[in-house]
Amino acid sequence: MRWSAIWIGLAMLLAGCAGTGSGAEACGPWRPILVSVADRLEDATARAILAHNMTGRRLCGW
Repeated sequence: MRWSAIWIGLAMLLAGCAGTGSGAEACGPWRPILVSVADRLEDATARAILAHNMTGRRLCGW
């Protein structure tokens, strides 16, 4: 249940980039999530970060 809420929240945040047409300006406040070698991630967290970054690349031109 918790991960479903995270995915829904992520989708809602990224939807703002898709709805304005110009993309880059609408995505100004949003940035890629960078991970350090020292970070210890669960598989689901790593997948969520990857989904965020790939969506940002596609919609916002990161």
